[in-house]
Amino acid sequence: MSADVRAATDALVAQVGRIVLGKRAVVERLFGALLVDGHVLIDDVPGVGKTTLARAVARSLDLSFSRIQCTPDLVPSDITGVSVYDPARGAFSYRPGPLVANVVLVDEINRATPRAQSSLLEAMQERQVTVDEASHPLPDPFFIIATQNPVELEGTFPLPEAQLDRFLLVLRLGYPEVGEEEGILRTHGPVTVAAETLAPLFDRAAVLALREAVRAVRVGEAVRSYIVALVRATRKADGVELGASPRAALALYRAAQAQAAMRGRGHVLPDDVKAQAQAVLAHRIFLGADAQMRGRGGAAVVTEVLNRVPVPAEEA
Repeated sequence: MSADVRAATDALVAQVGRIVLGKRAVVERLFGALLVDGHVLIDDVPGVGKTTLARAVARSLDLSFSRIQCTPDLVPSDITGVSVYDPARGAFSYRPGPLVANVVLVDEINRATPRAQSSLLEAMQERQVTVDEASHPLPDPFFIIATQNPVELEGTFPLPEAQLDRFLLVLRLGYPEVGEEEGILRTHGPVTVAAETLAPLFDRAAVLALREAVRAVRVGEAVRSYIVALVRATRKADGVELGASPRAALALYRAAQAQAAMRGRGHVLPDDVKAQAQAVLAHRIFLGADAQMRGRGGAAVVTEVLNRVPVPAEEA
């Protein structure tokens, strides 16, 4: 079954690569997050293709899709939906908001107010929304891809720790290499190739089957102990006020399973854990003021922890 996950990953990377060039690792991690019921925040500067990438991945899945464009005047009911009075029935009925979809693009999430941002917490953790004291389940699978610009801070509202902790991964695209940037001009210069031109590769049944294949990937005792050791080490690192939580350990466990499956293996290696550690852990580490003034960040802590914690022998 892991071979099926690998083949599906290669097909998705090839298709998305027609629109977004040179970002195989990011596409793989996005797909892996979907297959372990995680959510992804793409945090990068304007113009590197954050929204285009999210739309290309969503378009490649034959699942319901919606987009929430975050602005300061957005209110929770704009996201979750509202109860509307039906005169014919003499009762209120629930009218779903854009959050009720399989794949939801939350664009420029940090431009929404804290009140609007908080409406995502229940959905991301419990896969349901509550409107007027009535709970409504969300579709399965349910996958949020959020984007934000970390540079332009005017008119933005930084995500609180509780919100960040609910993102399985935080990804950065970075600027393309020279050849990739020339390829962007060749591909999109004459005419923009829109994500809407992509044909869906996987329907809901296929996605759920791939998800079960990832869940079946074996994680041995040594690798489990390695994950716990990494997470616990972040809490004792220099300058750290709040290290990675038990939720982070579970996230790293699942992300490593996805990494192994996408490589066609039925078991997790320590290298799978190391490959996902930065994207899973760095945004969950919060440093004191002194450490921040010295330019220290979560990524540096994760790098130090990876170098310090002994790597177990590979398990077959």
